[in-house]
Amino acid sequence: MKKFKKAKKENQKKLNFKKIISVCLLLVLLLASIPVILNIYIINYSSQYILTQEEFEEKTVDCVMVLGAGVWGEDPSHMLEERLNRGIEVYNTDCTDRLLMSGDHGREEYDEVNVMKNFAIECGAVPDEVFMDHAGFSTYESMYRARDVFYVESLVIVTQKYHLYRAIYDARKLGLEAYGVVADGQYNYAIDVRTYNNIRECLARCKDFVWCIIQPEPTYLGELIPISASGNLTDDKVTDVSSENV
Repeated sequence: MKKFKKAKKENQKKLNFKKIISVCLLLVLLLASIPVILNIYIINYSSQYILTQEEFEEKTVDCVMVLGAGVWGEDPSHMLEERLNRGIEVYNTDCTDRLLMSGDHGREEYDEVNVMKNFAIECGAVPDEVFMDHAGFSTYESMYRARDVFYVESLVIVTQKYHLYRAIYDARKLGLEAYGVVADGQYNYAIDVRTYNNIRECLARCKDFVWCIIQPEPTYLGELIPISASGNLTDDKVTDVSSENV
């Protein structure tokens, strides 16, 4: 009888241990599923706002925003070149007469936005119609500053498709009437580059989901420059773009 009770007690302990392990595994699976769910949600939410060429030619917006990417000295990287070419194509339609180049110019020796503006001008854009956001240090900050610094209310965003979902989501959650145009197809990127970009973007979508809820201010705000004004107002006045005149 004692052996039976002892065996029953040991079996109960094993059963309780299995329950604890099962609960822990379930919690791990739930936590692991959160990034997947958020990514699916953001992609599904934003997909409806990605326009075909025929659709964006019928839109009227305040500006076309081209999001920054790496530069090689005075030349855009392949990824940025794709974005610029597509952005200029949209700008040349009747949807707007304003280009907003938003990128990283946080250091004197690294300057995405002047490279972007110069490229656009060489392609025929009117200098006075090309604005530079020197403090577009992230996708979220670019959208926040478009709203609060440049007084943009509606825009077409141009970037690669994997990035476009988050850009549209950020803009819409910040109250902008945002649409997207895909800038893909000009270059074939190595599989390791595509894998890195997709993994990084999956994590960034989760981060921006939270950011769009709490809506922290960007690194810099500074001087107000309405998109209806002159793009030349955004030309460099000082070399230190971390000042309040960014």
